[in-house]
Amino acid sequence: MIAETICAAVSAAGLGIAAVTAYRKRFLAATRIAAYALVPAGLVMIGAVKWISHMAFSLTSWAGFGVLALAWLLFMTTRTIERRTGGTRKERRAAARAAAERGAGPVEPAASAPSLGPGTRPAAQPRPAAREERAGEDFSDIEAILKKHGI
Repeated sequence: MIAETICAAVSAAGLGIAAVTAYRKRFLAATRIAAYALVPAGLVMIGAVKWISHMAFSLTSWAGFGVLALAWLLFMTTRTIERRTGGTRKERRAAARAAAERGAGPVEPAASAPSLGPGTRPAAQPRPAAREERAGEDFSDIEAILKKHGI
């Protein structure tokens, strides 16, 4: 009963504001305000306010929200644990089988695995020689440019 009265008062106040806005020759804004003001009245007429107020003051509905929150918390907890342990039990078994087929030992988590396998790195060349060659090439290019311009 109180919720319906409040909605009726809000609608009446909104329509009053819309009338003042229309008096100031702002018809588009007045129409928009009137539309917003009519929403609470419509909700009272279809019974939505009664249903919502009944649900808001019902102990059973709040217990239902609590059960839903607990279910969500359990889902998120299990998902966090799965991420930390390396996936679901099925995913860990498949990874262990794949490692056994390759002849590797127990599977380590992906984060600690090396980014390159053993022996895939090319033979190391002496770094200073490579720098000197690059430097010589760079100067030869510069010399060619300077000769082209007559400098």
